[in-house]
Amino acid sequence: MVTRFAKSQIILHWLTLLMIILTYSAMLLKDWVPEDNIDLIKNLHFNFGLSVFLLMIIRLCLRQLNTVPPITPPLEAMQALGAKVFHWLLYLLFLSLPILGMLALAYGGKEWVLLGWQVPQWVTPDPGMRSLIKETHETLANTGYFIIGAHTLAALYHHYLRGDNTLQRMMPGK
Repeated sequence: MVTRFAKSQIILHWLTLLMIILTYSAMLLKDWVPEDNIDLIKNLHFNFGLSVFLLMIIRLCLRQLNTVPPITPPLEAMQALGAKVFHWLLYLLFLSLPILGMLALAYGGKEWVLLGWQVPQWVTPDPGMRSLIKETHETLANTGYFIIGAHTLAALYHHYLRGDNTLQRMMPGK
């Protein structure tokens, strides 16, 4: 019986977390760097955010290909449903944030570089639409702090208080 996620899923989980940390960190650093470096920091934010999007897509594909190891001892039905809903919220959040970020750039008429490639303008700039999308992006990003924190606390609760294998299923190792 499979007791842990596939090694590829474990690596991508922790790599996604690293990219999320770098994405958030880039925007938090924006106010602390010299004016000359703000465009670089913003571009790092955009590229880290896009990497989160790509990693999440790969993770969803792997989720379909691999067996999800059971939680032992099993959860009660409502707790299992809550965990499933919460995980899908995580996926939805970290898939939608990069899309909203790209749309905010596009509607703002902003130039940006994607992995060394200048992204052409692909929509008609619209300041009102940009403002709405940017506000939505920032609100969801702020919600991300809560969702990441709750996800972390749930893993620790399962490991230390409930004593099940939830955390162990996603930890690197043998």
